Amino acid sequence: MNMKKSIFLASLLITAVGFVFAQDAASIVDKSRNRINADTISTRSRMVITAKNGTTSERVMDQYSKDDAKGNSRAVIQFQSPASVAGTRFLTMENAGKDDDRWIFLPSLGKVRRIAASEGSGSFVGTDMSYDDISSATRNADLDNHKIVKEEKFRNADCYVIESTPKDPSYQYSKMVQYIDKASFVNYKIELYDKRGTQVKTFEILELKDVQGRLTPMVTKMSTLAAGTSTTINVDIIKYDDTIPESVFTPTYLETGRAR
Repeated sequence: MNMKKSIFLASLLITAVGFVFAQDAASIVDKSRNRINADTISTRSRMVITAKNGTTSERVMDQYSKDDAKGNSRAVIQFQSPASVAGTRFLTMENAGKDDDRWIFLPSLGKVRRIAASEGSGSFVGTDMSYDDISSATRNADLDNHKIVKEEKFRNADCYVIESTPKDPSYQYSKMVQYIDKASFVNYKIELYDKRGTQVKTFEILELKDVQGRLTPMVTKMSTLAAGTSTTINVDIIKYDDTIPESVFTPTYLETGRAR
C-alpha cells in the first residue's frame, strides 16, 4: 500500500470514528431526556427560592405533562400559593425542529400573553430558571450538536460528560455540559455557559426515588453562580398515567383554569 493511499484511508477512519462518536453522544442525550415512559405526568411541588443572604420564599405549584399525537411534549405549570403568584399559569408546547410555543397568564394583567423566542432568557416568575430552562428537560436533542468530552465518576455513578452546543446561535447558552449516568441515563448535573464561555448556572438532581417503576427526580436545584441565588424544587406528589383532558393544554385553560 502506498503512502498516499494509507493516509487517505486513515483520514476516512478518523472521520468515521468521529461521526459515530457524535452520533453516540446525541443518542445518549436523547435517551436521557426521554428515559421516563409515561402517557402523562402530574405533580405537586414546593419551589424554594433562596436569596444571596440566605433568606427563602416558598411557592406551591402543580404541573401537568402530556405528549401530543405526534409525540411533541406539552406542559402546564399552575401556581397555587402564595397569593402574590396564585393563579399564574404557564404553557409550553414543543414544535419539532422549531422554537417551542409558550404562553403565560398573569392574574394582575387578566390575559394570556405569548412568550416570544427572544424572551427565552427572561426569568420565569422571579426564579433562577429562565423560560428556556423550563423547557430544557424535554429539549429536542436534534437542536444541539453533542460530543462526549470525557467519562467521569459523579456521585458514585459512572457518567458520560457530554458537551452540547446549540445549532441556533441566538439560544441563550453557548454550551451545556451534562453528566449522564451510563447505567440509568439520569442527567445528574448540567453546567450552563453564557456567550462568553463563562459558566453562569448549574442544574442538579439531588434526590431520586422509584415511583411506579420509574426512577424519578424528587429534588432538583438550579443555582445562579454570580448572584449566589438558587431555586430548589421538591416534588411532594407525583402520579404517572393519570387522565389529563386535552383542553388543559390550551391558552384558554390558562385564562380560565378550567378544563372543558
